[in-house]
Amino acid sequence: MKKKILLFGFALCIISCNTKLEKKISEDLSSEQRKDSSAIKNIFNSVLREGKSYEWLRDLTQNIGGRLSGSPEAAEAVVWGEKLMNQIGLDSVWLQPVMVPHWVRGEKESASYTSNGIQKKVPICALGFSIPTPEKGISASVIEVQTLEEAAALGNKMTGKIVFFNRPFDDTLLNTFSAYGGCVDQRVQGAAICGKFGAKGVIVRSMTNSIDDFPHTGTMTYNDLPRAQYIPAAAISSKAANALSTDLKKNPDLKFYFKQSCQTLPDAPSYNVVGEITGTETPENIFVVGGHLDSWDLGEGAHDDGTGIVQSLEVAYLFKKNKIRPKNTIRIVFFMNEENGTRGAKKYAALAKTNNENHIGGIESDAGGHTPRGFSIQANTANTKLLQSWKKLLAPYGLHDLDAGGSGADIAPLQGENVTLVGYRPDSQRYFDYHHTSRDTFDKVNKRELALGSASIASLVYLMDKYLYNNTLLKP
Repeated sequence: MKKKILLFGFALCIISCNTKLEKKISEDLSSEQRKDSSAIKNIFNSVLREGKSYEWLRDLTQNIGGRLSGSPEAAEAVVWGEKLMNQIGLDSVWLQPVMVPHWVRGEKESASYTSNGIQKKVPICALGFSIPTPEKGISASVIEVQTLEEAAALGNKMTGKIVFFNRPFDDTLLNTFSAYGGCVDQRVQGAAICGKFGAKGVIVRSMTNSIDDFPHTGTMTYNDLPRAQYIPAAAISSKAANALSTDLKKNPDLKFYFKQSCQTLPDAPSYNVVGEITGTETPENIFVVGGHLDSWDLGEGAHDDGTGIVQSLEVAYLFKKNKIRPKNTIRIVFFMNEENGTRGAKKYAALAKTNNENHIGGIESDAGGHTPRGFSIQANTANTKLLQSWKKLLAPYGLHDLDAGGSGADIAPLQGENVTLVGYRPDSQRYFDYHHTSRDTFDKVNKRELALGSASIASLVYLMDKYLYNNTLLKP
């Protein structure tokens, strides 16, 4: 009983502290900021009571699934997105045609090696745009390296060998996207470095903090290598990478075998899905809110980037639900082909330029659907400071991080001196457990975290729409 009383008292203390904090923040706000605070509160209340994103995500992931560019699933997702935008009553909805790469995985990959007389099967998956192995697979001795520079220094010593890139995430980095950025070059560039020296193939440690048996796919490139120097490239699970590294120290001459049947088909027709709420005062000024509709094929594309898609659309839903009439046009864009080409982003930016459209800002959600933490801001100094001045309004909702940084791959082509681009930044600690794997499924998304993300993005869009276009550095 005493323990229950103590816990109850602790809970009351937390509630009291939070109430006092909200009251203190409210007292420090101007009368106009109090109006903004009330509007933001209504946005959060609406999404937590009547949010739609979770069920939209269920439909997208469970009934369509993984949506690799050029696939039937990607085409089905375009139809799904257009229909949904019309259902929630956007002022206009249309499709932007774009030709996209069409790489297919083929049959499930296989890999193994023998150490001390014991055959070990290795979880493996082909990297996007890799060529296949010969029909019977390849087998060769392995050279382990940590960096691209170390591989390049080997030169012809890698001829006829499989090169194994085994640089792990830096687990001391709190931002796991920084750890990803510190490792992903080996996945992207490894085959291009090794192919020119006659390596037989490349295998790469999966891009994750976790030690598990789930290989992570992702795109790679051969750069300007002649096709005769293309070599198969694949990722192995982090657990398998550790085991292989240990076994290579005991038996440097062991042979690694892998087989994959992927191929690149001719480019395929697809679309960006676009819808908008027309601005009431300066409709010629456009804010983009978006994510990418395509995903890798191993899972259901839930965190990457189904969550970003449904959160973007929920921004429009929340504006309409709360009768917020934006001064500027709010445009929702489901970009196609972020994962292996960004063709949709490039086409969108090119059309914007051709049509003389005036984009004054954009927000992209492509970092998963976990608990909101804040935003990274890609803008001029004045506009960065303007957004950071809204911290008091956003802090009660856990949005403490308002830092200068990158925005997102799909909106980055819109950047300019007077364009304010923002990346939504949820908590990153679990993201690379699922990223580009078969584990990226609907059940890994928390309904409340997803909804809070939608409200966070909608709140920032509300503030940007109200204040940003009045900034003297902008040229509407």
